[in-house]
Amino acid sequence: MEFLRPATWDEALAAKAEHPSALPISGGTDVMVELNFDVHRPSAILDLNRVRELTQWTEDGGVVRLGAAVPYARIIDELAGPLPGLALAAHTVGSPQIRNRGSVGGNLGAASPAGDSHPALLAAGRDVYVEAASVRGTRMIPIDDFYVGVKRNCLAADELIRAVHVPVADGPQQFSKIGTRNAMVIAVCAFGFALHPRNGTVGTGIGSAAPTPRRAVEAEEYLRGVLAERGLWESGALLGSEVVQRFGELVKAAASPIDDVRGTAEYRRHALAVMARRTLTWCWNDYRKQIEQVGSAA
Repeated sequence: MEFLRPATWDEALAAKAEHPSALPISGGTDVMVELNFDVHRPSAILDLNRVRELTQWTEDGGVVRLGAAVPYARIIDELAGPLPGLALAAHTVGSPQIRNRGSVGGNLGAASPAGDSHPALLAAGRDVYVEAASVRGTRMIPIDDFYVGVKRNCLAADELIRAVHVPVADGPQQFSKIGTRNAMVIAVCAFGFALHPRNGTVGTGIGSAAPTPRRAVEAEEYLRGVLAERGLWESGALLGSEVVQRFGELVKAAASPIDDVRGTAEYRRHALAVMARRTLTWCWNDYRKQIEQVGSAA
């Protein structure tokens, strides 16, 4: 097995072009497990730890450009304000040691349907993009187009993930995960939810309950319609139990889980409906408080 250790981004792209089968590694929280258990043994390892720009993030024009190797611990500490859903998801990733090394870029590269960051990224809106690059150039991949199968993404063989572009939250966001404990566990299923009052939409993300991470599109459209038709964005009035219940049922219907050692398909569907109702209620209560504060300040 060859070990490649570029010092710059250009060197990393050149190495990936020359060795397209080389497996990128930064935190190594997934890769090293597979190597230790001989699940996957690539012809070459591409170590990106010396490429410092991958560990940086910036905010410009209401968008956070998150370097592919920014660890979860820093997302929790530094980005809980602009990216609250992703920060909540980061809290549930592994142990403190794993959160100090693991990253969203690694989660995207592995493309596991159980990855904790995926539901939060999907819920953050349709303007989330994965920045992928090769010696041929850079392209911005919409998050909805990135996942193409079980542990498969749309990257070309010579491409590397450079960053993820995520809009700054303009409303409350939540993340919920079912497992045998809160962290250090692979999700039985997970759900991300976000309110986007600026454009009158909502975002959802389902994890570990389909071949790929996915949205609950019908649930999003249903809730968007209710909020607009009843003037709830402006009034901040209560949603009503029938709306919350219907939203949960539509999220449940959007899943296509399987039975496995972590849980049955039916349990996953039930859990998703519960998480959808809870995260919607939490977010809407937070939004109502914001409306009240604006009204009292005026």
